[in-house]
Parts: sequence; structure tokens; C-alpha cells
Amino acid sequence: MTHMTLYDLIGRHGEAIIWWQMSARAIVVFIIGLVFVRIAGKRVFGKWGALDILLAVIIGSNLGRAITGGAPFAPTLAATAVLVGLHTGLVYAAIAFPALGDWLKGSPTQLIADGQIDWRQMRREGLGPGDLDQALRCAGHLRPDEVEAAYLERNGDISIVTARPSGSASA
Repeated sequence: MTHMTLYDLIGRHGEAIIWWQMSARAIVVFIIGLVFVRIAGKRVFGKWGALDILLAVIIGSNLGRAITGGAPFAPTLAATAVLVGLHTGLVYAAIAFPALGDWLKGSPTQLIADGQIDWRQMRREGLGPGDLDQALRCAGHLRPDEVEAAYLERNGDISIVTARPSGSASA
């Protein structure tokens, strides 16, 4: 009785692989990819930052090549694991060092101050009036002069700070 090796199951790099070997690779890569995504955390695919998008694209590319045999199986999975670890390390470093966090993840940009739109910042960020109107409506406002401030956040959302009604006392 012969024993089956991993290479019998998934094929060898540089050799043609048959349909069931590619299917076996797909199952293994799916399970390992799921583990990588769970390790990377919710934020990678929740609110996409530049760091998260880059990791997602590279993971997708690497795992796709591992499935189709376009790259050596084990080294490709190892390199993907290293990238997930690098991403995790950078996330924690960004927490510890806010300047690094701003460089990696970006920083908020003020779009409205005291009801006045900063058109220079809007152009710089590639936003048009429709983008701001949508954010205002989502926050329950129709006009910029109804808000104290609006920010383009580092995750790409626009947040609205509502102006206090006139005559209200501050706490």
C-alpha cells in the first residue's frame, strides 16, 4: 500500500496539475485564506484604508496563484502569512505612534467650518457638491450652514458635526 503525499494531492510546482489537484488546492487555500483574514481582523474588509486595500489585493493575488499553480504552493502561502503579520504589526505600531498612523492610514480633512464649505479642500480630496450633499442628507441636514463642521475621515466617510441651536447653553 502506498501512502499519499501532499504533492500527490496538490501537484508540484512547474508540473501540470489536474482538475482534482486544483480543486484540492482551492479547498486548502480557502481554509488558509479564511485563517489569514481572521488574523488580519475585521477592519481589513470593513472600512477600507490604504493599508487594508493593499493587503487585500496582495492576499487575493497570492492565493489565486497558489490555487492555479502559478507560484509554488507552500512558499506562496508562507509569504502571504508574512504579509498578514506585517499588516498586523503595522496596525499596532500605528496605534502606538500616532504620526505613523496618520502616514499609513491618513488623517481627517475638514470640509466645512462654521457652515462654510472649504472648496479648496473639497477639490484636493476629489469631492464634488453632490458628495457633500449626500453626507449632509444622511446626517439629516439640507444645507451646509446647518452644521458646525464636516470632515472627510481617514476611512473615506464624511462625518457631520451638528451646530448647536442658537441660544442653547453649553454644559
